Amino acid sequence: MKKLLLMSIFAVFAIGSVNAQGDLNAGVNLGLPIGDAGDGWTFNVALDLNYLWEVSDGFDAGVATGYSHSFGDSMDIPGFGTVDIDDAQFLPVAAAGRFAVSDSFTLGADLGYAIGISDGNDGGFYYAPRAQYAVSEALDIVLAYRGVSLDGGSFDVLSLGVEFGL
Repeated sequence: MKKLLLMSIFAVFAIGSVNAQGDLNAGVNLGLPIGDAGDGWTFNVALDLNYLWEVSDGFDAGVATGYSHSFGDSMDIPGFGTVDIDDAQFLPVAAAGRFAVSDSFTLGADLGYAIGISDGNDGGFYYAPRAQYAVSEALDIVLAYRGVSLDGGSFDVLSLGVEFGL
């Protein structure tokens, strides 16, 4: 299943680059796990890659993927001692949409599936609303809320980073 999903992503990027002129963007983000994830993980580093096509004036749509790594914490449990929580990794695969509110400000969201890479992590539905501020033609500051719906809970991260136009 994971191989089929990865092959599909590759096909979308390949077809998009042949059939339409779009924008390729890459981002680096630092984040804080919040909610359920905040109890067991300390911070997050995420790399993003998206390819967007202009659908209309001020609206772009496309595909997004990346890598998210949340670092596990150590917890003191009375009667048991210290327990180390394993790092959590996800590979999101999503549809992306961006709406330019002004020349400098963009709102958007990524929706799809986050493949769980770490042991015991099955992944789940992925959602990432975001706000971007354009510093220059090829550099944005991005504030995002990244969530993965898991069985019995969610894994949520509030992140801040930069996105580069390639």
